[in-house]
Amino acid sequence: MVLSVTELRPGVTVEIDGNIFRVLEYKHIKVAQQACVKSKLKNLRTGAIIDKSFKVSEKIEKAHIERKQMQFLYKGEGEYHFMDQQTFEQTAFTEEKLGDSANYIKEGSTITVLFYEEEAIDVELPTSVELKIAETVPGIRGDTVSGGSKPATLETGLVVQVPLFIDAGEVIKVDTRTGEYIERVK
Repeated sequence: MVLSVTELRPGVTVEIDGNIFRVLEYKHIKVAQQACVKSKLKNLRTGAIIDKSFKVSEKIEKAHIERKQMQFLYKGEGEYHFMDQQTFEQTAFTEEKLGDSANYIKEGSTITVLFYEEEAIDVELPTSVELKIAETVPGIRGDTVSGGSKPATLETGLVVQVPLFIDAGEVIKVDTRTGEYIERVK
């Protein structure tokens, strides 16, 4: 399917010069009587982020991406292994390819894996995940909901700032887009 560059929006996946990109940002600009589209694109194969400008008249091929629900099995030798729960086929991603997404994936969780022509190219995380606090300094009597924050290391190794009253062993909800604490899970 061919798209006009004016149809680009964040989240749309396109094919340019044999590479697969997800649109992160999109801006329509008019300079000296000529309109153009400036975009920030993430290469889903390499993880590189590039800035690219297009003429408004240009056309781009939309990439057909298949989404599969896969269970995260384990991490071994720098690779994260996932299994399709329907076919039991397995696929693996390197830590480098997952990037920051690896901080939000715990064993047994179900993740959406993106495929392009049978090639696993990326993962799509939910907007928030629940993770257990592995370690943090103990809360002090009298610490309230409003006030300061302290660093907490989660079960995946991610370090987030949490309110002072949160203790090790508690489960919290974390925003996967910003890496910030949302709330304590009851």
